[in-house]
Amino acid sequence: MSNLNQIKLEVLYQACKVIGQALDLNRALREILNILAQKLNMARATIVLYDPEIDRLVIKASYGLNSEEEKKGIYLPGEGVTGQIFLSGEPCVVMDVSKEPLFLNKTGARKIKKENISFLAVPIKIEEQTIGVLSVDRLFNKNIDYMEDLRFLEIMELIIAQFVKLRNDFKSKEEKLRQENLILRNELKNRFTDFMAGSRNKKMQQVLEMIKRVAATKATVLLLGESGTGKTLTARLIHQLSTRADYPFVKINCAVLPENLLEAELFGYKRGAFTGAFTDRQGKLAEAEGGTIFLDEIGELSLKLQAKLLRFIQEKEFEQLGSSKTKKVDVRIITATNQELDNLVKKGKFREDLYFRLNVFPIYIPPLRERKEDLPLLVNFILQRLTKEYQRNIYLSPQAMEFLTNYSWPGNIRELENFLERLFIVADNPKVSLKDVSHMLKKTSKELNKTQVHPQITSMTPPTEPNAEEILEALKQNNYIVARAAKDLGMSFRQLRYRIKKLGLEQQIPLKRGRPALF
Repeated sequence: MSNLNQIKLEVLYQACKVIGQALDLNRALREILNILAQKLNMARATIVLYDPEIDRLVIKASYGLNSEEEKKGIYLPGEGVTGQIFLSGEPCVVMDVSKEPLFLNKTGARKIKKENISFLAVPIKIEEQTIGVLSVDRLFNKNIDYMEDLRFLEIMELIIAQFVKLRNDFKSKEEKLRQENLILRNELKNRFTDFMAGSRNKKMQQVLEMIKRVAATKATVLLLGESGTGKTLTARLIHQLSTRADYPFVKINCAVLPENLLEAELFGYKRGAFTGAFTDRQGKLAEAEGGTIFLDEIGELSLKLQAKLLRFIQEKEFEQLGSSKTKKVDVRIITATNQELDNLVKKGKFREDLYFRLNVFPIYIPPLRERKEDLPLLVNFILQRLTKEYQRNIYLSPQAMEFLTNYSWPGNIRELENFLERLFIVADNPKVSLKDVSHMLKKTSKELNKTQVHPQITSMTPPTEPNAEEILEALKQNNYIVARAAKDLGMSFRQLRYRIKKLGLEQQIPLKRGRPALF
């Protein structure tokens, strides 16, 4: 193999390695031209692409041209040699540009009278459609095989075309996803706002008014209420109604992760910060830049992390684990809890200064049992969404709707949504009867009769919670892994942890490395 062919193979190899930069198209094209020009000893090189918005060919990348010269390189289709190549879709060799009247030298980079320059150019095509031109300058030399160079440029053109196609496909998908996300966000905002605006409950009408007032501000919001009342959805609505709606909404549950992992998740870490940290990773705060971070179950935050969060709220800065470099981000904070933070402050489990920082604008979301007049509206609201998702219709008989309205829903909206989704899956007929819903809620015949005879009853006994013996047995069977035990018991991770604490079972759970196995 000749030395020249070896160099050309190396150029191709190096060009293919640049494919990882294809999404930053201008940078990738410049890198390719640098490789091409340096390895093959070419004086100048340009990649010109067609811009349909201005109906012009413009230089997207160059080698041997400065920024001012690049700006001058704009051609109409058919103008000069470059424009002719674009229209014809055929390669071209100009042995001496000083003797070619079509050669315009628009950039002014070539000293045509002093240099004997040869110009080689090939069209860049995607699926037979010409999208641009790749050109190079070489000092004239009778010993150069220009046709061999032209064939090599045609191979390079194929690589460049694939780079452009990759970037265009990505941009097209990105725009499609952006539009879909915008539609979904607007639908969420409109539907949820309409639902809350249509609430017959005075407390919920007040909640909506408070949401509208605080959304446009920078104030920190504290959402209060029982589990499942819709605090996450409310946080999203505040975000969507704010000026930060076009930026990320990032959620993190403070009750799910142990302290060390939660700190890493929230603030990020540098490679080597701890065992298993093989790469750098930005945290949720950095991900939420410009937008909103929602810290659910804020009452579960350890005192150590409370101190770090307080500092961030006060100064908008933090350090990643394993780094001494301070980072600043612009993020709005919304927090939520189903606990009474003021009581935690009295017990020394929550910092008073942090509590005051978070409690700038508290919003209490009432449980479903305090707004039963909204149950029919809420049920129909959820059924409409599920109808679209499952592509089928079901409707409740008046007796079934009354039964659901009178049920206390200890799990609130989350329990109601889960119940209605199960109903969509298991219901054999479009019409759902009282018997169907009562069976699914595991009601006894006696309770069912009471409901039929006394429709004014406003609450019903929720399904029985597991006792201490059942919980310990489930934990034992699952090697004291809470998530698995919770699944066996038909509970969420958080519900089981709360039940364990409530029953005082922590002391009966084996220790692993000095801490209870489940924590």
